[in-house]
Amino acid sequence: MPDERELAREVEQDTVTARLQDLVMESDDVQEFLTGLVTVAAEAFTGEHGEVFCAVTLLRPHSNVSVASSSEEAQRMDEIQLGFDDGPCLRAAREGETVHVADFLTETRFPEYRKAIAANGIRSALGVPIRLDAGASAGLDFYSTEPHTFNEKGITVAEGLARDASRSLRLAVRIAHLGEEARNRQSAMESRTAIDMAVGAIMAQNRCGQDEAIGILRRASNSRNVKLKDLSEGILASLGQTDPIRTHFSSAPSVAPEQSQSQSQ
Repeated sequence: MPDERELAREVEQDTVTARLQDLVMESDDVQEFLTGLVTVAAEAFTGEHGEVFCAVTLLRPHSNVSVASSSEEAQRMDEIQLGFDDGPCLRAAREGETVHVADFLTETRFPEYRKAIAANGIRSALGVPIRLDAGASAGLDFYSTEPHTFNEKGITVAEGLARDASRSLRLAVRIAHLGEEARNRQSAMESRTAIDMAVGAIMAQNRCGQDEAIGILRRASNSRNVKLKDLSEGILASLGQTDPIRTHFSSAPSVAPEQSQSQSQ
């Protein structure tokens, strides 16, 4: 039979898991979820271990580094870490292993970084990996102004938080990826719509075929060093098209490109 302490830990873990799941549903984007995550993580340590600052770093291919912090102090510490491109959080994210610094004054790893951190009054830190899908990685970082803050129990708690966060962050990243793909597709279709409309306008003005109109548009784009989309929107604006170019969908049967082009004229 589990004792009262074990039951209390299970209830606390379930509560944290539920909060993280709620964050996924309530957050508009990954950045908002990360901000909620570090708030939950900092609360889990602050009190029993004095004031603990928390930050998280998310690394994704073809995306800027995403960082969230529980306080201004944590933000400054993470900025220092990113400046050196090394530290407990980044190593944890990249190597997938927990990195514990008991005291920065006696730490021998990353010497320049540890000097900068110690100069800001930070004495101990803990970097814990958050395991994500292939291609993405994250690290949860805890900072304390006291040495030896993170004992074996604290490390276990932090690693448990990271495991709980892993499930929720994977979902948040997937949702964000799907949203980015949808936005990219929409942007590409709107660009194509503007170009097609501009080609139609050139065909009407020059009484030429589609291929010749496309050639005229491309030559103008190259000579002016302007993107086709921007040039096309400029042409349409000169003809009185001031509203944003939108791609409209309907349930009507699709038509061949040639038919679509003739209808756009």
